[in-house]
Amino acid sequence: MARRNYSELSRRVNSDPARRARVEAYKAELLTSVTLAELRKARELTQVALANALDTTQSGVSRIEHQTDLYLSTLRSYIEAMGGSLEVSAVFPDGKVLISTIAEALDSDADDSPAEKPAGRTANG
Repeated sequence: MARRNYSELSRRVNSDPARRARVEAYKAELLTSVTLAELRKARELTQVALANALDTTQSGVSRIEHQTDLYLSTLRSYIEAMGGSLEVSAVFPDGKVLISTIAEALDSDADDSPAEKPAGRTANG
């Protein structure tokens, strides 16, 4: 890959309004994307305070914040402990769709208790 200097790239981007608009849109998208730790700090919460709300330890909160692969239920609990709610959406070139079946599944999982689950078959019948 050929190396280009910044001033040349900047000149090319700034001389094309469509390209400039794409760069600005990309920058705006990056600015709306935050890590869990940044979100917690923006909500003025410490890991200890969040740990208390989640009934876990400070190190447990740190572990959640540094994981790259989370269960949706864990993410949901984390967000709700900060006073928010989790929404999952699919983004396509022609629009964005809220995935309601995931939220419904999480709600039903939280509502189920062992006593409410159907009993398995016994050896007698």
